[in-house]
Amino acid sequence: MIQSINVVWFKRDLRVTDHVPLFEAARVGKVLPLYIVEPELWRQPDSGRRHWHFIHDSLLELRASLSLMGSPLIIRIGEAVDVLQQLSNELGSFSLWSHEESGNGWTYQRDISVAAWCRSQSISWYEFPTNGVVRRLKSRDGWAKQRDTHMASPMIHTPPQVNVKIGIQSHELPCKNDLMFGVDSIGSVQKGGRKDGQKTLDSFLKERGRNYMQTISKPGISARHCSRLSAHITYGTLSVREIEQATTSKIHSLGGNSDTDATYFRRNLSAFLSRLAWHCHFIQKLEQQPDIEHVCMHPAFEGMREPHFRDDYFEAWKTGNTGYPLVDACMRSLQDNGWITFRMRAMLVSFASYDLWLDWRKTAPFLAKLFTDYEPGIHYSQFQMQSGVTGINAVRMYNPIKQSYDHDPLGKFIRRYMPELKSVPDSFIHEPWRMEKPPAQYSAPIVEHDVAIKFARGEISTRCKQDGFREESRAVNQKLGSRSKKVVRKKSSKKKDLTQLSFDL
Repeated sequence: MIQSINVVWFKRDLRVTDHVPLFEAARVGKVLPLYIVEPELWRQPDSGRRHWHFIHDSLLELRASLSLMGSPLIIRIGEAVDVLQQLSNELGSFSLWSHEESGNGWTYQRDISVAAWCRSQSISWYEFPTNGVVRRLKSRDGWAKQRDTHMASPMIHTPPQVNVKIGIQSHELPCKNDLMFGVDSIGSVQKGGRKDGQKTLDSFLKERGRNYMQTISKPGISARHCSRLSAHITYGTLSVREIEQATTSKIHSLGGNSDTDATYFRRNLSAFLSRLAWHCHFIQKLEQQPDIEHVCMHPAFEGMREPHFRDDYFEAWKTGNTGYPLVDACMRSLQDNGWITFRMRAMLVSFASYDLWLDWRKTAPFLAKLFTDYEPGIHYSQFQMQSGVTGINAVRMYNPIKQSYDHDPLGKFIRRYMPELKSVPDSFIHEPWRMEKPPAQYSAPIVEHDVAIKFARGEISTRCKQDGFREESRAVNQKLGSRSKKVVRKKSSKKKDLTQLSFDL
């Protein structure tokens, strides 16, 4: 028999719809909805004010939704075990309900501490799977089927009302600019909250997704045609299941229409569904091996970059002053907006990892703070892929000059974020150092791309030739590699980017 007081701990699942812990807790007894603002979490190097701004919007809307169900949202500020102990002092015994979280290393250790505390207090903690991630998965061979089964199952209804435990005081929700969340300038932030998430999904399925794949690599126009749902998935204002089911429904509605436009739209939405599957696939990697936040998937690459780290290169990359216009424009755009399209994110990481030979463990936390949609499972898996340290993925070294010509041919995006290059002619906008009189206010490239890439290839090749490298690669693939036919792609110059999940959708 479940105890009568059920504390529902909201973490990165800030909604009341398709929320299994809330539904099940409300079904069996009194509910106390809880959100914990954890100061230590916000002191981590991958946490930033931009994240809190999105969360703050989402919490305000979650509080309003719970109020309509007859329940307050209790806010407590403190470390999780301390907060739960205080609640135990106030409530007596209770049950704890939440989604499982595949977060960064800090939240992983926090949950271990919470589990230990619950055992010591004889408190039952009921955890439920999040999206398509499977805890304690024995083999990747069966993961895709389990994920697809979950995505096809009916969504969990919102309880019309909940039997509430009252008389518990809530702390004030910290404001967006509370110093707890840092002092960094963050530019604009995508609006959080479920209503905005639903509007974003609706507009994508009605029109914006029509040109999804054709524009996804274009830094100037991708913001309109990408789904822009990644932050809503990260903080759980929408579930992946409802997004996938809504997208599938839209594809089916187009199924009876054989005209060219409907076929074109279906193909783009089908590509989006594939990327949703990749989204879960990458988070599953972190769930199975939490140390990939700090340790190379393939041990042969440990110690490869660390001795060569240069602070001046790191600073130039962080501030958008490398001398490569598209790289610098992308970094400045990201700092202004908290978002940039997948290929440009991959290019930023590639440039840092190969041209500048910076260790991914230094660059990853910096970008994490900038991305509104920072998702640890995707973030660290992708950083390792783009840095060439997994041992199971093709090494892709982006040429920043070629990317510039291919994806911003007229330099419109570059000029938008690089005012010092506004007067540079189109013929030199990608390589201003080739001008007879380069712009004095813009520095020359800090490295020569061809020379840097040659060095990087040599270093990686040396590691790949070590004894036991292939055997270790097979072990990594067995544990973390994809098995699903849905996410396997034939090698094709037109489709190869589908094998690299973006940090965004």
